[in-house]
Amino acid sequence: MARKSFPLSKVYGLLEPGPVILLTTASSGRPNIMTMSWHTMIEFEPPLVGFVISNRNYSFGLLKATKECVINIPAVEIAEKVVGCGNTSGANVDKFERFGLTPKPAARIGAPLIEECFANLECRVADTSMVSKYCLFVVEVIKAWIDPKVKNPRTIHHLGSGNFMVAGEKIKLKSKMK
Repeated sequence: MARKSFPLSKVYGLLEPGPVILLTTASSGRPNIMTMSWHTMIEFEPPLVGFVISNRNYSFGLLKATKECVINIPAVEIAEKVVGCGNTSGANVDKFERFGLTPKPAARIGAPLIEECFANLECRVADTSMVSKYCLFVVEVIKAWIDPKVKNPRTIHHLGSGNFMVAGEKIKLKSKMK
């Protein structure tokens, strides 16, 4: 098989870690939404998630100050709103209002859940040791919510340059994991 050189700037599209999420934060009662796909599970119990937020991003300062957020997992049905949030800065725009999303109070933190997302994970920052060098936050999920009416959510996955993949068919294979 002949191989072709691949641009290093596009490697992330090959390793895309999971569904695009909407990260909510809040400061002084003002909520914000950030679209993100740079995240990964780090530990199972307690559930720890790592993600990168540029220090030039409005959400970076909010998360650093409040040390709490919600990971909201949308399905393909609201993909246009997800991308709209990602193409807009929350520094001067209320993204909930602009994109017709509904904030709902979280149980354990100040940042809101997004009603239109099928899953919401309330998180507290657990480790900031890599924030200054890599803008990498590690958060612990302290409360998780799902919409039981959503049986087979089709998540969206960012491949770069405006390209997305929609998760679809599931298969079941033997596994020793529970």
